[in-house]
Amino acid sequence: MSALQETVLQFGEGGFLRGFVDYFLHRMNTQGTYRGKAVVVQPIERGLTDVLSAQDCRYHLYIRGMENGKAVSECTEIRSISRCVNPYEDYDAYLKLAENPELHFIISNTTEAGIEYLGTEKLSDRPQKSFPAKLTAFLWHRYQLGLPGFILLPCELIDHNADFLKEYILKYAALWELPEAFSRWIREENSFCNTLVDRITPGYPRDDPNLPALVEECGGDRLIDTTEPFALWVIEGDHEDEFPLQRTGLPVVWTSDVSPYKKRKVRILNGTHTGMVPAALLYGLTTVGEAMRDPVLRPFIERLVTEEILPVLGEQNGNREFAESVFGRFENPFIRHRLQSIALNSVSKFKVRDLPTMLEYREKFGKNPPGLCFSLAALVAFYKKGTPDDDPEVTRRMQEGEFRELLSDASLFGEDISVFSEDAEAFYRRIMDEPKETWFRFV
Repeated sequence: MSALQETVLQFGEGGFLRGFVDYFLHRMNTQGTYRGKAVVVQPIERGLTDVLSAQDCRYHLYIRGMENGKAVSECTEIRSISRCVNPYEDYDAYLKLAENPELHFIISNTTEAGIEYLGTEKLSDRPQKSFPAKLTAFLWHRYQLGLPGFILLPCELIDHNADFLKEYILKYAALWELPEAFSRWIREENSFCNTLVDRITPGYPRDDPNLPALVEECGGDRLIDTTEPFALWVIEGDHEDEFPLQRTGLPVVWTSDVSPYKKRKVRILNGTHTGMVPAALLYGLTTVGEAMRDPVLRPFIERLVTEEILPVLGEQNGNREFAESVFGRFENPFIRHRLQSIALNSVSKFKVRDLPTMLEYREKFGKNPPGLCFSLAALVAFYKKGTPDDDPEVTRRMQEGEFRELLSDASLFGEDISVFSEDAEAFYRRIMDEPKETWFRFV
């Protein structure tokens, strides 16, 4: 395994990529269908690369859940990461990665907030703040060396993730007044593939009562990762010859259009997560499983899906069957998916996962969706009196702004959504001022 080349540049070291992409790489390497490792770049200033490096970039992945009515529990030591680079500590080492002609793929998961254009960064920054700006600087160094481009597989859960990434890279190239030949190289010598990823991956099992035994079993592993048996990676294009995922038996779909798969997954699974998490946390719950077993939260969750999300999406294309499978995945007794971890960057997640459903529901039915208005109210309340984990500026504005002022702030939600103010504010006042037993009266 040590002789394998670094062929994948991976932005992100969190539990999802380690339980998904790095697991896929491990499977391909061990089955002999592919020979390559990932070199991991820490995309934000705070991260886990030091811990990962201290473990020689090895960790254990537990796949646990129900499959065909039977309990599944599988532990694998993942050895598909070669090393980690932190551009905040050694920017030169980061740029030097571009000099490796064997690098062929760029994969990222920087959350929905990660693919953004700030327009304030410089090529001379060490490093640039945003992920697209960091990547532009990396690609510029690559281009200057006369080396080939990449196949880019962004895994962020936004529509047209690769299209936006490409657009922002080109905008940074223009901002920094780089040659038009470089922009042409970006467009013509790199393949930007829109993707959809689907696998519930709670990460480190800190709430597992058997954690001490798991850590001992794994030799003191500080980065144990946990995930479910279900997985799906839908990718626009077809690079199976270069990246033999299907040949390895992995759950991958190469397609000409990822949008139907993405819309269903983001609206139902991720939209339900984000729609219920702030309320569940404020209500005093800790995990998704607890919410699914709670006599108050469970009806609320079902309402979001069956009375608001599905009526917008429609029953076709297996949407209802997918929704029913999602309930089963949420109930997975072997995985403690912490609500607080899902709450990361909740404002940007709500904008992508739930707001489109709210707007389409209003257009289709001529009224506001009550459950999602409650979710929006709970989101704002969570930033006021909960434990948000978000960009400091976003957190400050959410905490200081008045309710209706926040909903009219297009820089937070992408547009003015004050059409929901009246209905959502009534729920907000209830959450802020009344006992929790009164919050869900509409259910």
